[in-house]
Amino acid sequence: MAGAFILGCAGEVLSPREIAFFREADPWGFILFDRNVRDRAQLSALTRALRDTVGRDASILIDQEGGRVQRMWAPEWTDLLPALDQCDGADDPVRAMYLRSRLIAHELHEVGIDVNCAPLGDTAGQRTHPRLLNRCYGRTPAEVASRARAVVDGQRDGGVLSILKHIPGHGSSTKDTHVDLPVVPKTVGELHAHDFAPFKALNDVPMGMTAHIIFSAYDETAPATTSPIMHRAIREEIGFDGLLMTDDLSMEALSGDVQQRCTDALSAGCDLILHCNGEMAEMEVVASFGEMTDAAATRAARALAQRQTPVDIDISALHAELAAMMEDA
Repeated sequence: MAGAFILGCAGEVLSPREIAFFREADPWGFILFDRNVRDRAQLSALTRALRDTVGRDASILIDQEGGRVQRMWAPEWTDLLPALDQCDGADDPVRAMYLRSRLIAHELHEVGIDVNCAPLGDTAGQRTHPRLLNRCYGRTPAEVASRARAVVDGQRDGGVLSILKHIPGHGSSTKDTHVDLPVVPKTVGELHAHDFAPFKALNDVPMGMTAHIIFSAYDETAPATTSPIMHRAIREEIGFDGLLMTDDLSMEALSGDVQQRCTDALSAGCDLILHCNGEMAEMEVVASFGEMTDAAATRAARALAQRQTPVDIDISALHAELAAMMEDA
């Protein structure tokens, strides 16, 4: 059984040490960042090399949202507007989000990437932190749910699986979780009506990612990633039964060292640790946590069973349709 973790790598090619380490550690999957990307040939070679280290068709993740958060850039790949700007500028935001996601999936699949860390189920509000705001898909739960569903569909049709983030909701956060731990003081009723609602509507998405945020109505001390109380809410109240991974454990919203963060997240109920920075000493600590649980492995198998061959389509026609939609709006 694979390890209960997803790991990054340091550069554009694997070092001998990384090859040996990944072969021994056997991570469930890998995640790529800007530092790992140069061009199509290099990126395709890297994804093949990563899978070769574990001897199987391991999942390879990336954050290719479009806008500020993307790892593959023009001129080699398509640059897109931030999601909220795309939705605000389109005459049919749901169709626009499908088109952009289908185009993103096409470019990912070409280079061997089969999982995208999208869609976002976070609902934008007046106090949403600026680093998140234009990454959101809408300002009401209904807008977010319908547009996020289009993203799931577009990625699936392009042969790419989706990760729903940031469960159970990041839109009410006024801090950047890369550097601070936000506290959302809303009541249970307010959370269900607003923050949690899109995630409940999308609880059949095969994979999800937690939020490093305290929801004080449930747990006054621990963020969702490391809170057993919040994990019960995610599973029972939101009804999400997919493969659940942490947001990056390198982010400073979490307290403690890497070992403590892994312990707390897995004990709370996360299926997988997501560790992104590619630092070998930290990855060795993460790998010491061993294999996935049987329940996590079952969820992982169910998620991977949804991988499919891309639906044949005229990609140039999709580009043209999206461009025309934005010009006419």
